[in-house]
Parts: sequence; C-alpha cells; structure tokens
Amino acid sequence: MPFKKLLGRLIDSIDGARGAIVADWEGEAVDQVSRMDDFEIKIIGAHQGVILSHFRQVVKALEGNDLEEIVVVTNLAHTMILPITADYFLVFVMERNDTVLGRALFEARRCVKALRSEVLC
Repeated sequence: MPFKKLLGRLIDSIDGARGAIVADWEGEAVDQVSRMDDFEIKIIGAHQGVILSHFRQVVKALEGNDLEEIVVVTNLAHTMILPITADYFLVFVMERNDTVLGRALFEARRCVKALRSEVLC
C-alpha cells in the first residue's frame, strides 16, 4: 500500500488532524498528506527530524534504548514524532484535543506499523 494512502487513512481517522508526513533521516519529505500548506508540513517534518535526532542521542546516552515516540503539546496542537526505522520517521500534527489524544496515538502507531512493512519490503 503506498505511503500516501496510509497517511490519508491516518488523518481521516482523527478529528482535527492537520497533516502527516514521512521523512528520511535528513528531514527530507518522502510523502505527505495534509490539510495545511504542503510547504508548511514539510518544514514541520524537517524540524521534528532534528528534535528526533537529538532525543535519540540523549535516550541512548542515558538509557541505551531506542526512542519509541515523542509527543509535543502546545496550547494549539499535538505533534507526534514516531520512528518507522532508523532512517525514516512519521510526524502527525493535529489540533489540540485532549479527548482524542489516546486514539490519535493508537492510529499513529498503527500507521507506523504499516509504513514499516512497506519500507522493509
């Protein structure tokens, strides 16, 4: 299943979803689906890639484990960063809605699992 279809399914499953992007280890967009400007979601993906890289280094130094996910909460949005493999990651952005955050994480994790299957094929 192509990335765009998986990303579309993710943002369609959550009220208030703004966009989802798969990016590589350099923060370059691989594919995205969004309800915002394409340039904006690409910039968000690139910046979140920097955050992921830094957090991965800290977690490995402190715990020796791999980072599973990051959730950034602001007064307006929830941004989820989930590694797919060592080289690819998913960023999912939604309007802040604390009542659906758990569901959004569940759907994002399910999307990552499907994306991982596609990447590793």
